[in-house]
Amino acid sequence: MCSSLAIACVAAFFVPHARAAPRASVVTAPAGDFPTVAEALELAFPGCSVERRRVFLDEAQKAAVAKLSGTACEASLVFPYVATRDGELVGTAYFDTHRVRTLRETLMIVVDPEGRVRRVEMLAFGEPREYIPRASWYAQFLGRALDDELGLKGKIRGVSGATLTARATVDAARRTLALHAVLGRVPEPEPEPEPEPEPPSDSRPPETGPPKAGP
Repeated sequence: MCSSLAIACVAAFFVPHARAAPRASVVTAPAGDFPTVAEALELAFPGCSVERRRVFLDEAQKAAVAKLSGTACEASLVFPYVATRDGELVGTAYFDTHRVRTLRETLMIVVDPEGRVRRVEMLAFGEPREYIPRASWYAQFLGRALDDELGLKGKIRGVSGATLTARATVDAARRTLALHAVLGRVPEPEPEPEPEPEPPSDSRPPETGPPKAGP
């Protein structure tokens, strides 16, 4: 999911607790050094138990995500990462890989228990690094719900010189929140298929004797 790219910075934005006021921070790293999925999850959910789930989307669910988000949903298989602490839900992380201009980026978007954006973490960015917006721009997403304000025509400001990055990030955030809503807040894992019963060792019908005579 993540690729080795020669980019010198990774942007990470988070709310430490679901009810805390949004804050933003920037994590710098050497060129090409991006967090792995495991590292990104540790940054988002320190001290939490994280369960990776696998969910198949049918056509009706994909259409519902597209309608809610206003952007296409092409994935038929998604892997929500559900984090809990002491039995309480902390958040759910989704990884969204999409095209910016001609190259792709991967974002981890964390949704809090109220269905709002808790964190946006960049794992890969294939375009030139000057198209990465500032940390203050990404901070706009924190605490946002899936409504008309989550958009470049709403409360999210555009970025001069990085319009395509801004648009791709908004689409990813809306798609993730819509997916989370369609899956029912806390996505249920796909049930394991029940094993087929083994045939009896002797498939011959039981032997029966002649009927007993009546009294």
